[in-house]
Amino acid sequence: MKHRQIGHSALQVAPLALGGNVFGWTANEETSFKILDAFVDAGFNLIDTADTYSRWVLGHVGGESETVIGKWFQKSGKRNKVIIATKVGMDMGDGKKGLAKDYILKEVEDSLKRLQTDHIDLYQSHQDDPATPLEETLEAYAQLVKQGKVRVIGASNYKVGRLDEAIEISKEKAFPVYQCLQPQYNLYDREDFEKNLEPYCLENRIGVIPYFSLAAGFLTGKYRTEQDFSKSPRGGGMKKYMTDKGFRILKALDEVAADHETTPTSVALAWLIAQPTITAPIASATSVKQFEALAEGAKLILDEAFIEKLDEASAY
Repeated sequence: MKHRQIGHSALQVAPLALGGNVFGWTANEETSFKILDAFVDAGFNLIDTADTYSRWVLGHVGGESETVIGKWFQKSGKRNKVIIATKVGMDMGDGKKGLAKDYILKEVEDSLKRLQTDHIDLYQSHQDDPATPLEETLEAYAQLVKQGKVRVIGASNYKVGRLDEAIEISKEKAFPVYQCLQPQYNLYDREDFEKNLEPYCLENRIGVIPYFSLAAGFLTGKYRTEQDFSKSPRGGGMKKYMTDKGFRILKALDEVAADHETTPTSVALAWLIAQPTITAPIASATSVKQFEALAEGAKLILDEAFIEKLDEASAY
């Protein structure tokens, strides 16, 4: 499996990132360990999580995903086979949020402790923090890189203007530079990324690690009617995809999947991986069987005619 470089950094990753949002939530510890083992044993290496996962669950406080991954590192001994990416900045409760220097320096210690590791390979600003000067945030990252606690930095949910401003400050001050962007991007949600972010990322060789690669599960084909919403905790969010466009995309996915004797999941990921800016789309699995469909997508090569068919079905 050919690895891809994250931006201009030394990080080389297989073309699929495992989403850690489900660990300790819809995948319990035992299942999470099995999925993580299967992921690494299949030759993949980029695992994405965040300090805030899964704070949205009743009784959770955040950090559950990092804690599960940390326990797996200790049990499996596979830390050296993984590029671990986590994020900082989203609301952790009790006023703990944002990208102020003091907060980042404290929060990184909590993430390192939960992950049971001495360094984070890719540390990402989870969302822009207009209340904090970009220079202050980048100065915090510079300190962490100098200390060896962080290797590379990235940004998530940034607009082009703020991303460009941050990169210019980093160059001017000799701070670490954001090497990748984590936007929402998939066959259904194309317009914002392709119009506003993709040209900048191409021109500046910014790695792209999109989230919601399967539109929160819609592109798997699991949700065809409102009766299907009960199939998962995420089902309620599917209504917005139940449009003419959504069903047109599912039809095209079904047809391309049938031609390749595979699943809509694999085809949707293969389309994403074939896009010119994409480093590794993030997708999560709650079982080893689900992961196998993701892995198939990373190995599936679609020829131009099939890509065009999917482009046409998902046109905006």
